[in-house]
Amino acid sequence: MKLHLKNGRYLDVNTMTVKSGSICTEDGVFSYVGINAPEDKYDRVIDLKGDLVIPGLCNAHTHSPMVFLRSFAEDLPLDKWLTEAVFPHEAKLTPEDNYTLTKLAVAEYVSNGTTSCFDMYYFPEAMAKAFTETGFRCTFCGALNNFSESPEKLEEYYNKFNSYDPLISYKLGFHAEYTTSLELMKAVGELAHKYKAPVWCHNSETKSEVEECIGRYGKTPTGIMESVGMFDYGGGGYHCIYFSPDDFDIFARHNMTVVTNPCSNLKLASGIADVSEVCRRNINLAIGTDGAASNNALDMFREMYLCSVLQKLKCSDAAAMPAENVLRAATIGGAAAMGINSGSIEVGKNADFAVIDMSAPNMQPENDIVKNLVYSGSGANVKMTAVNGNILYENGGFFIGEDMDVLYGKVRKICERIFS
Repeated sequence: MKLHLKNGRYLDVNTMTVKSGSICTEDGVFSYVGINAPEDKYDRVIDLKGDLVIPGLCNAHTHSPMVFLRSFAEDLPLDKWLTEAVFPHEAKLTPEDNYTLTKLAVAEYVSNGTTSCFDMYYFPEAMAKAFTETGFRCTFCGALNNFSESPEKLEEYYNKFNSYDPLISYKLGFHAEYTTSLELMKAVGELAHKYKAPVWCHNSETKSEVEECIGRYGKTPTGIMESVGMFDYGGGGYHCIYFSPDDFDIFARHNMTVVTNPCSNLKLASGIADVSEVCRRNINLAIGTDGAASNNALDMFREMYLCSVLQKLKCSDAAAMPAENVLRAATIGGAAAMGINSGSIEVGKNADFAVIDMSAPNMQPENDIVKNLVYSGSGANVKMTAVNGNILYENGGFFIGEDMDVLYGKVRKICERIFS
């Protein structure tokens, strides 16, 4: 689709400045960004009337089909949450379930300005079909562990989904050290060397996870992973709460990414990641919601707010983690983690963007628009979301190829079957 968005403003996240001008898209990428848009034929010309175009938010850690557990697995610590509430019900999911549940997650993503996700879950074939049918961008992460999949399956997925569709990509990965044997982790390290590829996993989410790993190997999770060559080509970790100075050194040395998940970590009482230290060491930072079972929303605006204010509390410093750093992490930081050509509004980049209603009361006055977005913004401010130049959400309407009432009915039936 060829779009011309005129009479608006756009956010340059590289400089954190708001600029006036038109934005044009063609063949899924930004084709023009500036003052005087070229005269051309467009499928749609949209008068923004002063509203703001921002890069689409990049949800850098999630488990999309877990929307079925929203408000079900509640008020439990992580170990009991997983073993008593999550794992037993996940075991009942079918590929068709994940296909349907992924579409519900996509609807939630686009309603709050999210245009891509970094997803770790089972039955990726069904999920990839759902993502491409809805027009949403996804990078998958391998979910290998002691109980499911195998190094051979991980390699198969890596090759399959990196040539599946322009909207889909795949990173080597496994669930976590505490669910994965040393033998399997070594096999992942061998795949990383074979493909010269980064590796991703849950890392140091709880204090007990780190203590038990040190008891097993005499090393932190990050340390044992590095020792088997897993990070020689980069990668990153989700959560990264209980990091030692050596862990930060390893991430910096291998040009890795920390993905923080503040809402999930609060709800499960896991802790607060030291993202100020991440930024101080120039380690790439990204932000994710985690799954709807532990969040319970897939709302990146809420994550941005918590990412900032929690650091102020943790550091006893109201200047810690300024809004600019947070918004950068939620856009270009997440895009870098996923390895996608998105995260900023620039000619030649993927046309993944959202339009913010600047006439909303919580966006006024415009003393500082970046701070408005992070500290007072919400998904309710999103008027439009486009992925690859295609509008998937506009003014409360969804354009993802689904009748929403029918989709909600299918989801209810899945939950009735699983929880009965």
